[in-house]
Amino acid sequence: MVKSASLVRTGLTDEIIKQLDDYRSSDLPAAWKSALAFTDHLAGNPKGPIPETLYAELGEHFSQAEILRLGALLAVGSGWQRMIEAFGIRPDHFEPGQDGPWKFD
Repeated sequence: MVKSASLVRTGLTDEIIKQLDDYRSSDLPAAWKSALAFTDHLAGNPKGPIPETLYAELGEHFSQAEILRLGALLAVGSGWQRMIEAFGIRPDHFEPGQDGPWKFD
């Protein structure tokens, strides 16, 4: 797994980061595992509506409003990630005053 400076700044340890690849069998908190499963589902693994079992699992840890907020945050984050990849932006290496990948007239 690629470790970014932004992950490290949020306080995620190397031990936590290593567990993300196989989060289901990790010792991460159950709420994290549910949120990560939701993340996988919204990323298209698998495609389609949220299964009732996943929705019930999320409901054990989050309110309906929190599930909706988490979904919205994941959707924005996914779109943002695709944009920065498309433009070649490197936020972990950004320095104030640095030109972006495009020029304005």
